This record gives sequence, C-alpha cells and structure tokens, in this order.
Amino acid sequence: MTEFWNQVLNFAETTTLRVGNQLLKDFGNVKAHQKADGSLVTKSDKWADREIREAIAYTFPSHGILTEESKQIFPSNEWCWIIDPLDGTTNFAQGVPIWGICMGLLCRGFPVFGYVNLPPLRQSYYGFYPQESQTYFTNPPITRAFLNHQQIQPIQDRISGNNLFNICSRSTKILPQLSTKIRMLGMASYNFLLVASGASIGGVEATPRIWDIAASWVIAKAAGAIWLPLGSEDIFPLKIGKDYLGYPFPTLVVGNKELVPYFLPIFESLGK
Repeated sequence: MTEFWNQVLNFAETTTLRVGNQLLKDFGNVKAHQKADGSLVTKSDKWADREIREAIAYTFPSHGILTEESKQIFPSNEWCWIIDPLDGTTNFAQGVPIWGICMGLLCRGFPVFGYVNLPPLRQSYYGFYPQESQTYFTNPPITRAFLNHQQIQPIQDRISGNNLFNICSRSTKILPQLSTKIRMLGMASYNFLLVASGASIGGVEATPRIWDIAASWVIAKAAGAIWLPLGSEDIFPLKIGKDYLGYPFPTLVVGNKELVPYFLPIFESLGK
C-alpha cells in the first residue's frame, strides 16, 4: 500500500485501540439515557465521539467528519470520516460484550475504507473498496477485507437448517419465513461483518443509520458479500448538506448471489 493508505489504516487501528481500552473500563458501569429519536446514549458514547473527532482533526485536518453524536450533516470536504463511537450502546450499558467502534472513510461521498474494532471480543475488521472512486486515485488500495489481519470472504454454501442468519429487533415479524437458525446481535455493523467473514449466511437491519453501515459497507463489499439496499434510493454517494440523523437505510446482506432469490422476497417489504 502507499504511504497514505498505510497512514489511514494505522490511524484507525491505534485510535480505536486507545478509545476501546477506555471503553472497556466503562463497560457495564454506565447508565444509558434515551435520546429524542428513541435510541440510547451514555457518557461513554459522548467521550468516545469527542476523542475520535479530535484525533481526526489533528491527523487529517482537511477531512470532514460525520458522526452520530455531534455532526450529522454531510460536509463538502473531499474526504470525510463517518464514525459511530459506540455501536451497540444497549449491549454496552447492560454488560453484553457485543459492541464496537466504527470508522469509515469516504472520498467524494463514496466509502473507500472501513474499520470496526470490537474490544470485548478482541476482533478488528477492516477493508478497502476503492471501486466507486477508482478514477480519483493514482495508487488505489487493493480491494480486500480482513479480520485480525487475516483475509476474509463470505460463505459460499447453499441454504440449510444449520446456517445462521442475523436479524434486528425490528425485523422479527419475518421469522416464520426463515429456514435458518436466527441470531439477534444488537450491533448493526457486526450483523453485516459476520456475513462478510462467512460466519453467517446473511443478515438484515430494518433501520440502520449511515454511521452504522459506512464502515461495514466497505468491509462487506471488499470481502465479496452481496449488499442489497431495501429502500428506493441508492445509499451512496452521500449528499452534501443533508442531515442524516433521522434517515434509515434498511439493508439486507447475503454471502453470495445464489442466496438473493431466496432472501430478497422475504425482506424487501422492510424498505417500504
């Protein structure tokens, strides 16, 4: 990789490690409060948000920032980081060890790099997906995805009763139609990352926000998973000046294209 892409990867790795170590000290020991949109937030979310924003501003001063807790309007900067400082806040507050820190880097509205660190599980996913912005780069990174520095790819199996499929709480009405085993994780990005790594055959989220999916979109696409937006619009490129706070992106991700005819008819109503 070029010096720039190495810098991006090293920055995401060291920043999420530092922030994650502090969050581990707070894990299960903080009180969550309900925000206006019904989601939960803790003082740890806000602290992590501030720490990551300050780190980006210091290391990449020309880059913009979009974040769940403080900056929800997409800026005009050519490069922009989208961060979820604590994906899985409910799990975090209740002592359930499935939560993490998500960082996605966009170029002209398209994600090109994603990093997700899950401190309790000691797992770090990352990937590069420059396809949509290929013409902007002199030396683009190679499209690949990794878990703890080992390359990953989605499952290639056909559907069986022993496959896992990940759902969110808002998609439980679909349960009777599935022939797979079900997992509900409480962390949107991890839902999709398990598909990217081949642990699950597919996953669906009814109401993820852009900070839930920017990093995992890159990793899933780079790994070779099939990402299927269930809404009427394409997700990317993001629109300058748009407020993304209350804008959901219902999404289905499956391990390979042979699975699309089975799962898409079941879940496409979530986008209506």
